[in-house]
Amino acid sequence: MATASVSPLHRSGAIVLGFFIFLGLSTLGWVLGKSAIDVKQLDRMVVVKGLAEQEYPADIVIWPITFSVAENSVQALYKAIEQNSDAIEQFLLKNGVAKTEISFSTPNITDKSAQNYGSGPAPEFRFTAMQTVTVYSKNVDQVRQIMGEMSQLGKQGIVLTGGYDSQPEYIFTRLNEVKPKMIEEATKKARQVAEKFAADSDSTLGKIKRASQGQFSIQARDRNNPQIKKVRVVTTVEYYLSD
Repeated sequence: MATASVSPLHRSGAIVLGFFIFLGLSTLGWVLGKSAIDVKQLDRMVVVKGLAEQEYPADIVIWPITFSVAENSVQALYKAIEQNSDAIEQFLLKNGVAKTEISFSTPNITDKSAQNYGSGPAPEFRFTAMQTVTVYSKNVDQVRQIMGEMSQLGKQGIVLTGGYDSQPEYIFTRLNEVKPKMIEEATKKARQVAEKFAADSDSTLGKIKRASQGQFSIQARDRNNPQIKKVRVVTTVEYYLSD
């Protein structure tokens, strides 16, 4: 039986085909290896935080002025409430507070005879009332100056009451104005921390993978200066690292 012979042309073609298959597999292996190295490098990251903190003056003050009166008749009680309210309003107007910035709450009246369940002595006054005059103003410094003149009302016989409900409230409403600058500052500080970390680890700081802005917080600078607000925000940034 005759054996088929392979021509030199077919043998050369097989060699060339084998070479290209080998080259292709080698290239594929290199690409896969390079991809694995790249993926490994991409896994190297650093997460840092940047803090921005600024102090700003409050731009609105809410000042409740509460007084109390006591009488034995409802008619006399309401008359005393009206007189005291008018005196406080005139005091505020005289010191530069606009009439539109002043409001009056409904009086809180107590009938002590209705609460006297024991056999003790009757109270000196049957009716007591508390009334609040509230100042809502954007002129914070002016209102704070007026607060220092409250003794004038006491000299007129007005009994002012203290307590938590009578404390002025200071509000900062310009957060949207300061947000961009503070976020920029926090991001810069985060990058400074990341660069220091990269330098200490003999690495190169890459691009940002992920960044998140924390919530803004607003609080009084301290107990004695509630009109000065401390605004702060923390930004978290994740960077790539490479050799």
